[in-house]
Amino acid sequence: MLEAGAAAPDFTLPDQNGNELSLADLKGETFVIYFYPRADTPGCTTQACGVRDRSSEYEAAGVRVIGVSPDTVEAVKKFADKFDLGFTLLADADHAVAERYGTWVEKSMYGKKYMGVQRATFIVGPDGKVAKAFPKVQPKKHDDLVLKALGELAAA
Repeated sequence: MLEAGAAAPDFTLPDQNGNELSLADLKGETFVIYFYPRADTPGCTTQACGVRDRSSEYEAAGVRVIGVSPDTVEAVKKFADKFDLGFTLLADADHAVAERYGTWVEKSMYGKKYMGVQRATFIVGPDGKVAKAFPKVQPKKHDDLVLKALGELAAA
């Protein structure tokens, strides 16, 4: 998984409306990019709704939040519409971007091993480098953790 100081890997992915977003489009901005396992599942919904509910705090910090999952454009659109998520969700259906960020990992459930997205969040600075990495983020604690770190980065 990427660590602080690493260059954010390039990407171009479709958002929930089918519009492409690239790392180059974010050049010069600080943004939060988080990887989640699957749209419209309990933990992912908790996390996404937390971002939605605290969007004014992210805006006040001057950052854009982007969620990425290995779902299709249709699945992320349905998720965004169902929960009125007012931020960008990207469809990484072939999980290539998750692989570049080191969040596509072997997981285990009930003794069965499989590949999937490890929930993780990255704050990327205007220089295109990871300012802070949060592996294995807990959905309910996500926003407190990220917003605190954004405040600390702004004060530094």
